[in-house]
Parts: sequence; C-alpha cells; structure tokens
Amino acid sequence: MSDLSSTSALDQRQKRLEEEVSLEILRTAAGLEHFLAEGLKAHGLTMTQYNVLRILRGAGSSGLCRNDVGARMIAPVPDATRLIDRLISAGYAQKDTNPDDRRYTTTRITKEGLNLLARLDEPILDMHRSQIGHLSSDELDQLATLLKAARNQP
Repeated sequence: MSDLSSTSALDQRQKRLEEEVSLEILRTAAGLEHFLAEGLKAHGLTMTQYNVLRILRGAGSSGLCRNDVGARMIAPVPDATRLIDRLISAGYAQKDTNPDDRRYTTTRITKEGLNLLARLDEPILDMHRSQIGHLSSDELDQLATLLKAARNQP
C-alpha cells in the first residue's frame, strides 16, 4: 500500500508541477506580449502585423503565399488575407498575382516595410533586453531549449 500511496503522491506532485509550469509560461508570455504590443502601438502596428512583416522580411524577394505566411505565424489568425491587405494598404507589403495562375498570389515586403522594420529592430531588441536581459546566455539557451521541447510533443 505504501508503494501505491507514494506513487499517487508523485503523480499528484507531477500534475501540480505541470499546471504550475503551464501557468507560468502563460503569465510570462502575456507579460512579454503586452510590453511588446505597447511598444509597437507607437508605430501603428499590432503584434500580428509585426509578425507578418518579419515573416515577409525573412522570405526575401521571393515572398510567400498567404497560406505560407499563415503557417509561419506565432499564433494562427482567422483571416490572414485581411491582415495582409491592411499591410498592403499601409504600403508595407505588396501582392503580386502569378500570370500563369491568377488564383496564386505572392506577398512581398516593400522597401517601406523594410525601412519600418529596420527602425524597429533596435527598440524591439531593447524591449527584449529589458525583459529578459538579466538572464545569462546559458540560461537563455536552456530556456529556449526547454520551451521548444515543451512545444514539440512526442
């Protein structure tokens, strides 16, 4: 019986730890996101718009189709088309239709979008430093590894 009760106690401890860690991750993510969103608001951008611009910058001159942009988002959005259209209206992105298949469009970041991100790079890095800059490189490596492991379930 003592083996069963100790196993049960270990199971309960594991469950409490899993819940505590999940809540700590959510609290941390919410705090990081709020701080970053406030910084982006001054530049007229939302977090999702900033995310799309970074994705498009990473895609380079070849750009991406809407589905590929959506697949790379930090958090899925219900209407990536409308989000991309807002960036196009703001002059930060452009959409090109494939002449061979008019249903296929590619979205690319514009020079204005690149300039905006270039202006934001240092302030965003400063925001990251103010939030997690107190952690050592080893701690940051370990944290990144653990978070990736938590996301990639077996």
